[in-house]
Amino acid sequence: MTFASGLPGGVKDRIGEFHKRWGWFVGLGILLLLVGGVAIGNLLLATVASVYLVGFMMLVAGGFQIAQSFGVKDWGGFFWWLLSGLLYAAAGVVAYLNPLLASAVLTLLLAAGLLASGALRAWVGYQHRSNRRSGWIIASGVLTALTGLIIAIGWPVNSLWVLGMFLAIDLIFQGWTLIALGLAFKAGAAR
Repeated sequence: MTFASGLPGGVKDRIGEFHKRWGWFVGLGILLLLVGGVAIGNLLLATVASVYLVGFMMLVAGGFQIAQSFGVKDWGGFFWWLLSGLLYAAAGVVAYLNPLLASAVLTLLLAAGLLASGALRAWVGYQHRSNRRSGWIIASGVLTALTGLIIAIGWPVNSLWVLGMFLAIDLIFQGWTLIALGLAFKAGAAR
């Protein structure tokens, strides 16, 4: 009995399609591994690429908010939606015009976010210390907070490579995951 045999028909059909296309998963995984390797080799380029991606998303979000502002009926609502959209778009433009400044700001925000979320996770784990496995939550929170602290201590110099390193690591992990998934689909199709 296979995993798919207990699933509804539509889901089984989709899994069957994945089994047939296992090579695409492996191919995409290899491509992501290669791109991740290039990113590891040039962290500054990867950082600038990630800043451009964030800038593009901010421009798009700003454009949608500006368009939304014209659908608001009262002046106050229109003004706040328009102002919000213009600020988003301006931040996107700054990311394109000065990606190194934008990378410094984003790196500082990343450090602050890691510090805050790590401290919160450690605190939640501490509050639930009566559970046997709360130590894992506390350890995870402490490690996350330490990562944020290390990034903050090295700021602004490390803003030239931190975002690129995170992008490269993510691409490499996605690549390996897709390769493993594709090979699992191939093995499932052979049964």
